Amino acid sequence: MSIRPVGRFPNHKETDMALKIHNTLTGIMEELIPGGVRKDSIAEYPPVTIYSCGPTVYGYAHIGNFRTFIFNDFLRRYLKFRGYRVDHAMNITDVEDKIIAGANKEGVSVKDYTERYTAIFMEDLRSLNIEPVEHMPRATESIDAMIDIIERLREKGFVYEKDGSLYFSITRYDKYGMLSRLDTREIKTGLRYDTDEYTKDDVRDFALWKAPKENEIYWDTPFGRGRPGWHIECSAMIRKIFGTTIDIHTGGVDLIFPHHENEIAQSEAAYGETFVRHWIHAEHLLVNGAKMSKSMGNYYTLRDLLEKGYSPRSIRYLLISAHYRKQFNFTLEGIGQADQALERIDNCIVRLNDIRTEGTQNPDVQKLSEAMLANFTAAVDDDLNISGGIGVFFEFIHAVNSLINEEKISLADIDIILDAMKKIDSVLGVIFFTGGAKTEIDTAWVDSMIAERITAKKNKKFARADEIRAMLTDKGIILEDTKDGTRWKMKS
Repeated sequence: MSIRPVGRFPNHKETDMALKIHNTLTGIMEELIPGGVRKDSIAEYPPVTIYSCGPTVYGYAHIGNFRTFIFNDFLRRYLKFRGYRVDHAMNITDVEDKIIAGANKEGVSVKDYTERYTAIFMEDLRSLNIEPVEHMPRATESIDAMIDIIERLREKGFVYEKDGSLYFSITRYDKYGMLSRLDTREIKTGLRYDTDEYTKDDVRDFALWKAPKENEIYWDTPFGRGRPGWHIECSAMIRKIFGTTIDIHTGGVDLIFPHHENEIAQSEAAYGETFVRHWIHAEHLLVNGAKMSKSMGNYYTLRDLLEKGYSPRSIRYLLISAHYRKQFNFTLEGIGQADQALERIDNCIVRLNDIRTEGTQNPDVQKLSEAMLANFTAAVDDDLNISGGIGVFFEFIHAVNSLINEEKISLADIDIILDAMKKIDSVLGVIFFTGGAKTEIDTAWVDSMIAERITAKKNKKFARADEIRAMLTDKGIILEDTKDGTRWKMKS
């Protein structure tokens, strides 16, 4: 068997390829150039600096939030797969209107309230195999950087005071609307928002610093007591960590306006330099074809899905498998389809581990693996097209299974195939991730479940048979139905 890579990347050479990603700011695909200066090779670039808007910790993150967080994880993993170094920050917003309201309602401090939900969020990240980033700043730890930005803006005339609060005047910044493409001619001077939430397409001067209200947390600053507005927090954390222009800023499309628009305005007005080179936004997630709503019964947190027995591994696979700029419809049936896709991979690994044939390396195996990696890279280099990359990977799985059927794979070939899978899994994070499966298992119980499954299939109770397989998969048990019966193994 001879498999050739398609397209213009026959040898998987770094010099032949360029990673191009859609930039929300310019509206076009642009090559990623870390540091803004082109180098001869990826190894010569400085680390890619990335800032991702993280959670506001006042409750459980929902499945729409995790689509964005898993995309962020995929982005950093793919950059490392391509040979880039990464310096990634994701913030924790730990002071904001809803946080203060929640803490006051429970009669606890803002710190205690946010630490509880931060711990829950961190546990959810681990459940979904999301890598720790290099920096995870809290907004409340960056008050000094907020003060610096505000003082610079005051000196340059972008700030006015009203009832003890400080506002950024968007009419004094002639580039306002560059990200969201707002028509600034329609801006009405003097409209202000103290709240951290805007109505859709509303254009208002935004609060940089808020005068303290009764029972609200506050800080003493050169411009009086108060607390930060929502938008100033991210600008301050980025400046404090990176000190200058960053390469990539990510977030959901719902943050383009007003949050990211306001970040650009206050940061570039304060420091007189480009804030972010490349803006990347993930599209909305729908559930059962509609916007998530508790009243519609289609609102899910990760905890909700885990309590229903769904695997975090399958949830991760489902959320990572769609292109980030396409609106994605999440369904419970989709998790079942993710289970089936992962079973195909698991069964291939089981078959590889069962091979006992001695022999020399088959050169077609090496060619197959190299072609798959080249084609995967070619696909994903095109605006992070992970769905195309996954398609390439499953063609590889099919080809490996064909070679096994033809008895053309020996023990000498297995490591080549598994090494290729591990490289792909450094991006996907689902192939060799068990999602917290237990290492100790009651073999008698497994055998009884398999026997029940066989009986259910004979009696055409296919839903029960699928339920048993899913139950075993969640515990890290891989089933393979063969002509000699059903085999099972713990996932490696």
